[in-house]
Amino acid sequence: MSTKVAESTGYGPNSQMSLFGYIVALLIALVLLPLWPVFALGWLVWRAFFAEEEEHRFEQWRRDREPRQPPSGS
Repeated sequence: MSTKVAESTGYGPNSQMSLFGYIVALLIALVLLPLWPVFALGWLVWRAFFAEEEEHRFEQWRRDREPRQPPSGS
């Protein structure tokens, strides 16, 4: 007695699952859309009162590239 096994179909895109994922993402975005003003207000309050002033990378790079002491003369 042998079991018949179907030929492998290989790996390929699963359009039904992709469509399901896009629909779920759209529903989540629609649910969270009314909360954007709350997130924006919270971010502004955090930036105004709690965030420390960070130095930009370019400014930090320029400071690090400057010599520590002026070169001595001849």
